[in-house]
Amino acid sequence: MEAAQGIRARNRSAIESEILRIGREHLGRYGAAALSLRAVARDLGMASSAVYRYVDSRDELLTRLIVTAYDSLADAVDDALAQLPDFDGPGPSFRAIALATRRWAIAHPHEYALIYGSPVPNYDAPPERTTPAGTRVTNRLIQVLAPYADPDLETAQDRAALGQGPTDLPAQTGLDAGALRRGITAWNLVLGTITAELFSQYGPQVPRDAEAFFDATIDEALTIVRRPRPHRPSSTSARS
Repeated sequence: MEAAQGIRARNRSAIESEILRIGREHLGRYGAAALSLRAVARDLGMASSAVYRYVDSRDELLTRLIVTAYDSLADAVDDALAQLPDFDGPGPSFRAIALATRRWAIAHPHEYALIYGSPVPNYDAPPERTTPAGTRVTNRLIQVLAPYADPDLETAQDRAALGQGPTDLPAQTGLDAGALRRGITAWNLVLGTITAELFSQYGPQVPRDAEAFFDATIDEALTIVRRPRPHRPSSTSARS
């Protein structure tokens, strides 16, 4: 009895994996908005009624594809960070996360578009399903930003943007509002550059060397993260 149950479980897992594989192919072929379980069933050689025993709706398939994409990206980021020395400083860690994200995006453009592109019409991601996977890279970035936290560098604009409110992000992350705002700005610069490269938004000529351009983007992002402390006159010079 137990052996039969094990075989059924393995068969179910294999079919679900195949459904996800074909779903990823359809993302590239038709786009997320046109994803259809009937079309997946056709390519799988199954009746659509049979597929619904494994994935009960298009939205469920999208949710599984999103979670799988987030986890795949996060695994790539974790692998890149694991190759760094035990303590290599926050700058190299930020660079490793950015480079791993670009490599993953180039290898998985349609999955990148699914999680970082336009929202899918008539689909609302269930946060209890997508948030744990979707915040894995974010949590790594928060760890990287922690050494740059300094409440003395907060501005009134930082506090107004990210301070107390319905969702107190600084309190949730353990970062001051300034470090968090700078980190979000820097990461958006990285993601925007990846998106522009991936979907040819620069046009045919710019940049000529995409890797060099991205390296320069990371440098620029790090200058945002590492905003220097404003100069304050010493007590000696203040008395003079």
